[in-house]
Amino acid sequence: MPELSGVDIADPPQLWGQLGFDVIGGSTWVGKVCHRLGLSGRGVVAWTLRNADGFDELPTRHLEQLPAPSAPAHPNGVLSLDHVVVETPDLKRTISAFESAGITLRRTRQAGTSEHPMTQAFFKLDDVVVEVVGAPTAAAPGQARFWGLTFTVADLDTTAELLGPSLRPIKAAVQPGRRIATLDKAFGSTVPMAFMSVRE
Repeated sequence: MPELSGVDIADPPQLWGQLGFDVIGGSTWVGKVCHRLGLSGRGVVAWTLRNADGFDELPTRHLEQLPAPSAPAHPNGVLSLDHVVVETPDLKRTISAFESAGITLRRTRQAGTSEHPMTQAFFKLDDVVVEVVGAPTAAAPGQARFWGLTFTVADLDTTAELLGPSLRPIKAAVQPGRRIATLDKAFGSTVPMAFMSVRE
């Protein structure tokens, strides 16, 4: 089964430490996913997959095994990486690339507006959701890119209290029964980031 083992991020490690992640040696483990920090570029720059050979739609490293230590108890209450958001100029091509690598399309959802319709396509890498967003019909050249990360936290109110004004107000999530709060851009992260309550 294809799995997500790691995410490479351009933010400096100290910034994630200020966000309440337990950062050691330039990396932080969230569940079974290693978040390597301090890479060049902006935002999420690459990921590491297992059992998805041949996938090159996004910057990807392939490893047979990435040993995972026991995930730390993060001060911000983060329990797991809930989902990774990907933007693509060619939704059909990107969906095909995932499926060719053995990553099954779970469902699609229509979003956006009547003037700018968008389709969300959902995949799973073990217990991490990958949300691919693109125009439902139009296609353009260019590579798909990582857009943002969403984490599940033990208690969203406690996380919001810890992060204070760095976190925007909590609101209802699209997922029934869950709530979400996004990180304010003023905090300085190059990664659009959100924190969600646990699944009921």
